[in-house]
Amino acid sequence: MSSVSSLGNTPGLDTEGEWPAWPLLSMAVAQRRGVSGVAPPLALWVRGPARLDEAVDQAIAIVGARAATGYGEHNAAELGYHLASRGIPVFSGAAYGIDGAAHRGALSADGTTVALLGCGADVGYPAQHATLLRSIGKVGAVVSEYPPGTSPARHRFLVRNRLIAALTEGTVVVEAGRRSGARNTASTAGALGKVVMAMPGPVSSGMSAGCHALIREGEATLVTSVDEILETAGRLGAPGADPSKPRRRTDRLGPEALRVHDALSERSARPEERLAAESGVPVDRVRSLLPELELDGFAERSDTGWRRRTAKT
Repeated sequence: MSSVSSLGNTPGLDTEGEWPAWPLLSMAVAQRRGVSGVAPPLALWVRGPARLDEAVDQAIAIVGARAATGYGEHNAAELGYHLASRGIPVFSGAAYGIDGAAHRGALSADGTTVALLGCGADVGYPAQHATLLRSIGKVGAVVSEYPPGTSPARHRFLVRNRLIAALTEGTVVVEAGRRSGARNTASTAGALGKVVMAMPGPVSSGMSAGCHALIREGEATLVTSVDEILETAGRLGAPGADPSKPRRRTDRLGPEALRVHDALSERSARPEERLAAESGVPVDRVRSLLPELELDGFAERSDTGWRRRTAKT
């Protein structure tokens, strides 16, 4: 195994400027709102050449069932390949099934892929994915909040899921049963104000029942292609984008966050209820998005509400 570097937000740990501060702040914001199980990590161990602070920018998580069908693995590999081909980092958990297929797809496109583990970053788990993890560690990053040498345990993988949700701007559930760790990741992503998407499958497939439930219950947006993922997540790599033109900072905002931003006024503060009415975004969702817009310099709070703030360049 190659060497493992430590990053941290506590004194004594070498951050080297790579600590992914912005996405992890969404966890702190959610904690303040009373969301449980989203505590930010105290440290991260990283193996691989990819800078984590750069890899998290515009990243998409692809998650799903370990006991995936051929249909699911094909879709995950296709998504991983085409997202990576467009410069979108692909995050997943290196598990069997959907995770592994997504990583392999991204690797085949020579793109950036990051594996979040529920054990030490130097531990090749699952054992049958040791070669895959070595490949990821050569061109991307293998990341864990657990110190090197930490053995895998079921509860650690459930805790790990919150990092997959937090470090990415959107999560795509490709296949999931009704009771699935992927649904846990999707639920956390939603609580953190991230974009949640799910792919439909055959109505007779138990491996798609969780995806169908997410869509039916309004917890995820139905997507069937990379173009739809990019559109839903508000991606900068969407078709038609001209890379030679200067990017607007608001381009990184998801559709709902952009609508709330557009409803803000620079001249006068507006209450959350008015922003919800003008943006068409539910007021509870507005309340979760505003602190994130504030943290990224798009909004500021006053005694009477919220106003737009010109973002720093």
